[in-house]
Amino acid sequence: MQTLRAQRLIHRGSATAWFLLTSSMLIAQGATPSTLAPASTPAHQIFDLSVFVVAITGGIFLIVGGLLALTLYRFRARKTDPLGEPAQIYGSTQIELAWTVIPILIVVVLFLTTARIIFAIQDAPKPHTALDVTVIGHQFWWEFRYPKYAVITANELHIPVSSDAAPEATFLKLTSADVNHSFWIPQLAGKTDLIANHVNTMWMDPKKPGLYLGQCAQFCGSQHAMMLLRVYVDTPEQFDAWMKNQQRAAPRDSTVEAGRTVFEKQACMNCHTISGTAATGRFGPDLTHLMSRATLASGAMDNSPANLRQWIKSPDTFKRGALMPAMQLTDEQLNQVTAYLETLK
Repeated sequence: MQTLRAQRLIHRGSATAWFLLTSSMLIAQGATPSTLAPASTPAHQIFDLSVFVVAITGGIFLIVGGLLALTLYRFRARKTDPLGEPAQIYGSTQIELAWTVIPILIVVVLFLTTARIIFAIQDAPKPHTALDVTVIGHQFWWEFRYPKYAVITANELHIPVSSDAAPEATFLKLTSADVNHSFWIPQLAGKTDLIANHVNTMWMDPKKPGLYLGQCAQFCGSQHAMMLLRVYVDTPEQFDAWMKNQQRAAPRDSTVEAGRTVFEKQACMNCHTISGTAATGRFGPDLTHLMSRATLASGAMDNSPANLRQWIKSPDTFKRGALMPAMQLTDEQLNQVTAYLETLK
């Protein structure tokens, strides 16, 4: 939960504010992004490769460090040593061959092992049952499209869990609407860049349900650090229920018609989409099921009525540099729009 102090810090553009907010959110969620806890096949392969590399380089460090320590101790200066320069020994074919050939062999082994893992991940066959998701990076939020289901959402990706009995894989097409971004969920897969007018791909098959956190890993502007990722790995039943909810049109509640009118008559509808209304904008996130998300502004804060109202009033309070403008609404209009958006579940 954000504090007033953190909000004041972020208003001044302080990096300390970002640390306070994101750290508290990660702690509250009980999860921290880590490559040391792989939960899908690509992440496991990357983790195994990293362990192999660390083992080899660690062995080299121990051997070189041990020989250096032994040499420093064995041939240290003593009071009984004669004065003057010690005897100089030049050239040893065997030693020179050893320190040339051995490093070359090590580099070749690391290269071949890394190439094998890269090709194993990139060339993995796509199952006919795979879930396709198109990911579009924006400044500073994520757009997720499910072509098979005609569903568009933002910032929180839902995918099904995979098991030996019912293997499920999710294949992502990655691109950007503006500058370069980088999609990274450490526990599920490696980093992959999102580049405008170019499509990259990646896949994941998480084995355990739960929430996995990620981050844009490519500097993309002033709010790069607050372009957070949340991936929900659902059981088949949870995923089906979530998808059916996302396919529903936005609910129509007569008690909040005033807020809907404000939303449609202001510039909100130029940037956002809400199904079943005149709002069809694509510059901002789709808000059809806004309240089904746990966070606002790509993970910048909890999705609560108070935060939602403050976000509409002054986005810079939470995310300085965000491209969403302050709409200069009156207090009454703010209350009406907030009440309307709260019905979008």
